[in-house]
Amino acid sequence: MSSFASPASACSSLGWKSSSFLVHSAIKPSNSVELLIPRRLVSKNKHFSVTCSSSLSDPPLLVKAARGDPVSRPPAWMMRQAGRYMAVYRKLAEKYPSFRERSETTDLIVEISLQPWEAFHPDGVIIFSDILTPLPAFGVPFDIEEVRGPVIQSPIHSEEGLKALHPIDFEKLNFVGESLKLLRKEVGGSAAVLGFVGAPWTIATYIVEGGTTRTYTKIKRMCHTAPHVLKTLLSHLTQSISEYIIYQIEHGAHCIQIFDSWGGQLPPDMWESWSKPYIEKIVSTVRDKCPETPLVLYINGNGGLLERMKGIGVDVIGLDWTVDMADGRKRLGTDISVQGNVDPAYLFSPLPALTEEIQRVVRCAGPRGHILNLGHGVLVGTPEEAVAHFFDVARSLNFDTLSQDLAAQEPKLVA
Repeated sequence: MSSFASPASACSSLGWKSSSFLVHSAIKPSNSVELLIPRRLVSKNKHFSVTCSSSLSDPPLLVKAARGDPVSRPPAWMMRQAGRYMAVYRKLAEKYPSFRERSETTDLIVEISLQPWEAFHPDGVIIFSDILTPLPAFGVPFDIEEVRGPVIQSPIHSEEGLKALHPIDFEKLNFVGESLKLLRKEVGGSAAVLGFVGAPWTIATYIVEGGTTRTYTKIKRMCHTAPHVLKTLLSHLTQSISEYIIYQIEHGAHCIQIFDSWGGQLPPDMWESWSKPYIEKIVSTVRDKCPETPLVLYINGNGGLLERMKGIGVDVIGLDWTVDMADGRKRLGTDISVQGNVDPAYLFSPLPALTEEIQRVVRCAGPRGHILNLGHGVLVGTPEEAVAHFFDVARSLNFDTLSQDLAAQEPKLVA
């Protein structure tokens, strides 16, 4: 008997039969932003014949789901699935206490990235890195302090600050390319290798604020007091991030996630002006090079932005746990894939409660175009047995069996 054999939920009305779910096709974005990049900042990096690593005859399950292709079950991975909740990671961090050393040394990157793969066998193996990792490669040095977190000693607030920027230098990011190559070799076709970047607005918040902030007052003020400076910064970030995505794809990434982590801190109309156009430009640039590589967009606190996110051109929209999956599906429609969105706190609950929540999310998402994930990253202190259970439940799911169960629950019309 299927583990889904439970009372029908509100999600059962969403149409589990595969005929009601359309095969996803990429949305072509409009180039609605003019990049204000000084000529000296235009990159001379040459990408030769780009091999789209996801254009395979038999791509990994996660790539299929991202594209909206039929799959037997939802693929599963977790944001921050490599990290401090794992004892093996904490032991390694004691030996290598610098986060930047751990995230900028090829051997350590590969070892840490594979820790959850070896323990839980998720369907996606994401490179252990940081959204700020590429900053020094285009002129923004940073440090990570134990208490304060990221610190940028020379924030950019004026045209003078923009002079420090230069085209992205991939020789300073060799460890990323080499790590992706090795990860691709290690997991073979058993899982998708995931790369990621920060969106221009999110990266700009660190560069303008000088590090982490809770208020975003400096950059929001800059939108009104020095918009030309901020637009030039965002344009430069857009070009560098676009090239960085292509670089990751060239070196083995099957799929790329774009984190606009702080996009949700903007009012929707400001997000339309200060974040969306730059992400659209990134998507358009990457599509020209690698049209078959799936792109995922995740915004923390995206409940007020879903409809605006849909038209941006990505293949997958990640939902945080504050959005009900059934509601998210209704608002987005079935012609775009979704990712998420189990509350990370559920991993502290009794395992039967976690099982029920995973099943509820999967039912609400539907049988096509869903990547099972948390609604945010794994929390510090999360029991490893709960993470293992999450992936065990994911592997036990079967859409065919579930469809039969739900069909049996549908009321029969009496003549």
